[in-house]
Amino acid sequence: MDRIRVPVIAVDGPTASGKGTVAQRVAQQLGWHYLDSGALYRLAALSALRSNTPLSDQQRIAALAAALPCNFNGAAVRLSGVDVTDAIRAEEIGNAASKIAALPAVRQALIGLQLGFRQAPGLVADGRDMGTVIFPGASLKIFLTASVEVRAQRRYKQLIDKGFSANITDLLRDLNERDARDAQRTTAPLKPAEDACLLDTSDLSVDQAVSQVLRWYAQRSD
Repeated sequence: MDRIRVPVIAVDGPTASGKGTVAQRVAQQLGWHYLDSGALYRLAALSALRSNTPLSDQQRIAALAAALPCNFNGAAVRLSGVDVTDAIRAEEIGNAASKIAALPAVRQALIGLQLGFRQAPGLVADGRDMGTVIFPGASLKIFLTASVEVRAQRRYKQLIDKGFSANITDLLRDLNERDARDAQRTTAPLKPAEDACLLDTSDLSVDQAVSQVLRWYAQRSD
């Protein structure tokens, strides 16, 4: 199948909205590929920090991003052959990823890598600009969100479950700062695509959110 004809479900939204979990489940249900675009920015941020590259050095980070020696196998992520699945989920890396994601050259460097995930039979892609920039012709676009308080609680649980230390007050502050940074950046700001379906998961279980996305896709496919 011509890659441009491969169906895509784009799931965008702010940090800790649950979009990754929902997108993964939808991909599993459909038997499609899954792209966690945020992981690519986290990998670029990790590479920058490990090479002592200043987060303001746009060209150097873009060069790192363009040649990321990464590999995805299900939920496992490797960088230069080393498992970094948990390492890229640390708050330090998330904050660094949010900062470098505001750099136009870094975003440009990762476009080709993201487009390469579009393979038959289909792709579910989650991120900040999947429906607005990377896959503007997606079959279905979702903007998935939740209240900042709910997202902070979810993030707190994620970190504690993975053995990281966490403070709910700090998480609330960081989420608010990251929301503002993502929404206000000049290149590919976080916002719903004009034709996106809005899904607030504040009071929904993962199963309910997944079912809603699948219903929307079925309606679009009829």
